[in-house]
Amino acid sequence: MLRGGATFSEKFGLASASELAMASATFGLVLGGLIGGPVARLLISRVQVPGLEQEKPRLPKGFEQPNKERSITSFSLVETLALIAVSLLTGSLLNGWLQGTAFELPTFVCVLFVGVVLRNGLSALGVYQVFEREVSVLGNVSLSLFLAIALMSLKLWDLASLALPIFIILAVQTLVMALFAIFVTFRMMGSNYDAAVLAAGHCGFGLGATPTAIANMQAVTQRYGPSQIAFLVVPMVGAFFIDIINVIVIKLYLALPFFAAA
Repeated sequence: MLRGGATFSEKFGLASASELAMASATFGLVLGGLIGGPVARLLISRVQVPGLEQEKPRLPKGFEQPNKERSITSFSLVETLALIAVSLLTGSLLNGWLQGTAFELPTFVCVLFVGVVLRNGLSALGVYQVFEREVSVLGNVSLSLFLAIALMSLKLWDLASLALPIFIILAVQTLVMALFAIFVTFRMMGSNYDAAVLAAGHCGFGLGATPTAIANMQAVTQRYGPSQIAFLVVPMVGAFFIDIINVIVIKLYLALPFFAAA
């Protein structure tokens, strides 16, 4: 986002492009979280929910399914942080190798790719089983810090002259996103409980980012029951596949004749 704003500022002379991108993205994060709940509640009223009474096992569920319950300890925390550090370092190196090539991607996409390979590779080789519940705890902490920092760093006074156009654009985008989630996402995904959770997550990353989608789905599943399909599909699509498509679309957009002429 910031790189794209800097590109428009430097190459095309668009003033305050980075600030505009940050403001729009931050408002998108907030709006994505606000509409996710109402959309999910509307859709869940049409389907049969599993109920929280079915999710009271002694063992952690999800993708971990260990043979025995694991406790979060200082040693396990260091292990998880070490895996995250390896993903960050290797992803940054991979991004450096791809710079200037046709396969250039944002740094975080490379980091996500390394994380996927590392997690599945270690599990397939039987070397190490990633502690899903601990990763979830670290993710929730990171999400809270990310949202707080993003809101604190927003400088609304730099965009006072663009307040009305931005408000109109965001309002229309929010309405379109909610309608799309209700009438397209929900129906295409099967019109069931998992589809309702997916629609709530789609509102999150459609307007904001994947952390907002995860927060939306967590709020829904904590009240109505689990949805493993949603937590499998949304992170992969919202945090990986969609970013690859975004890079291609942005590059094609910048290759249009009127940008080349500028």
